Amino acid sequence: MTWLRSIGQRYLDDSAAGGWLVAAAFVALLVAAPILSLIAIAARGSGDLWPHLVAYVFPNTLRQTVLLLAGVGVLVTALGTGLAWLLTAYDFPGRRIFDWALLLPLAIPTYIMAFAYLDILHPIGPVQSGLRALFGLSSPRDLWFPDVRSMGGCILLFGFVLYPYVFLSTRAMFLMQAASLMEVSRTLGASRTRVFFSVALPLARPAIAVGTSLALMEALNDIGASEFLGVQTLSVSIYVTWINRSNLPGAAQIAILLLAIVIGLIAMERWARRHQRYVGASQRARRAAPQQLQGWRAGVAIAMASFPILFGFLMPASYLLAEAVKRVRFAGLSTDILREIANTVGLAAVATVCAVGLGLVVTYAGRLARGPLGQTIVPAASIGYAVPGTVLAIGLLTPLAALDNAFSALVETVLGVSPGLVITGSGLALIYAYSVRFLAISAGGIEAGFGKISPSLDMAARTLGTSPTGTLFRVHLPLIRPALGAAALLVFVDCMKELPATLLLRPLNFETLATHLYGEAARGTYEDGSIAALCIVLFGLVPVTMLARLSRRPSMAAEHVSDRAAGDAVADAMMVPELVATAPAVEAASNEARA
Repeated sequence: MTWLRSIGQRYLDDSAAGGWLVAAAFVALLVAAPILSLIAIAARGSGDLWPHLVAYVFPNTLRQTVLLLAGVGVLVTALGTGLAWLLTAYDFPGRRIFDWALLLPLAIPTYIMAFAYLDILHPIGPVQSGLRALFGLSSPRDLWFPDVRSMGGCILLFGFVLYPYVFLSTRAMFLMQAASLMEVSRTLGASRTRVFFSVALPLARPAIAVGTSLALMEALNDIGASEFLGVQTLSVSIYVTWINRSNLPGAAQIAILLLAIVIGLIAMERWARRHQRYVGASQRARRAAPQQLQGWRAGVAIAMASFPILFGFLMPASYLLAEAVKRVRFAGLSTDILREIANTVGLAAVATVCAVGLGLVVTYAGRLARGPLGQTIVPAASIGYAVPGTVLAIGLLTPLAALDNAFSALVETVLGVSPGLVITGSGLALIYAYSVRFLAISAGGIEAGFGKISPSLDMAARTLGTSPTGTLFRVHLPLIRPALGAAALLVFVDCMKELPATLLLRPLNFETLATHLYGEAARGTYEDGSIAALCIVLFGLVPVTMLARLSRRPSMAAEHVSDRAAGDAVADAMMVPELVATAPAVEAASNEARA
């Protein structure tokens, strides 16, 4: 009887683990459904739109998209890498403040940055008006000023918003590099500049590639900033083809082209570091001591670190605050903005619960599954983050319409009444889109939390007769509560500022803060959208503050792993989530290497 009981218990445990794997496979199917649907929608097109697209749209659109990506890639790489080295290799007054302040531009979405600078740099805006008053000029025509509505203006705005992705991952990699490497190079007569280009920079290439790839994907996903600044990207073409031309198959075909570019960016990032290897010393690595800067050198360092913060956060945030105060004093706080805040917070809260719950299912199934299956589950379920919002919105139409039709037919058969569009007409479509797109954020954060838990705890719980589900609730959840909270906060804020998918999938007469701001900017009434923009920025400051605290505690124990493994650890933190901190992921990889 004891033998039979042990077999029965083992079967129950295995069936529980299998249940988690089945649930994770279902989540992966939910993520893959929009992509498969996108292909089906594109196949329905007759192809009559393509001659027009090839002749009149694609030449200009592809050229502008490539120019935008090239310019943004160069700028974020130069800014992020240079600032990361400045704060790692040198010590100067205020360096601790710049450690977290350089992440502040992440709190301002690209479309809000464009919204703010269009008014700040307008011919009758504060900058040009101040310059004319300074030089004694009366007419805006008397002063030449660069037009922000241009490719150069768009590249600058994107660069100063997105450089923290490169800065965050690259600085973590610089901090992980052993002091002995730098000291040996200096002993051999290499200057600090040569050490940077010959030693530190090659070792940080994986982190730079990951951060740059993520910044480029964010640039591709954008609709608002590109449209405001007059740059016709592929994302804008998808929106125009669907909404203005009412050609869904044509928009799906353009979306497939955009998705191919995103996949190409990810493949290029992986290919660029396919042969890189680095093995450090077996003992715990010692961090290199930064060089003290004094006098004019310290002043130059402070100016270099201050400029991105001034241009990327302080100026637009100050403008939004001033305009919001003037708007409230003039007309009070509108009831519409209160309703939009409620809509935004409600949608984001429900989507956060769904995304965190699904992320927990996926990551725990990956922990239970050993071998290649366990390593594949989380990346497969996280691919939605690499899909731009416009592409995701189009791909969701067919599966959501099928669910709506099936539910409507069932209700009509049973009750004799038609409920109409229950999913796409009630905001459930947005919740689905948010959950799929930001599932990677919750999965990445929760996986980093699981990485800090020793497998011996699982073995001990199973030895004592606890099932996998019981182990999760009694052992793991209390230990990963901080990771769950951090992931939930990041998903919540990202849902609040998501624009492309919200524009395309929102119900009729349903406004969020992001769509309200987009509408005001499209009409040119910038002052009316300042309150909505300020609310989004204030919500965005919360995860950035948390991210800054986490980024100041990078682990130094990852010196045991190869450079490619270290790059993969940063990739899991930066390619999967948008703002999941690099430090916890690197620390988790370091703990595994130590074990």
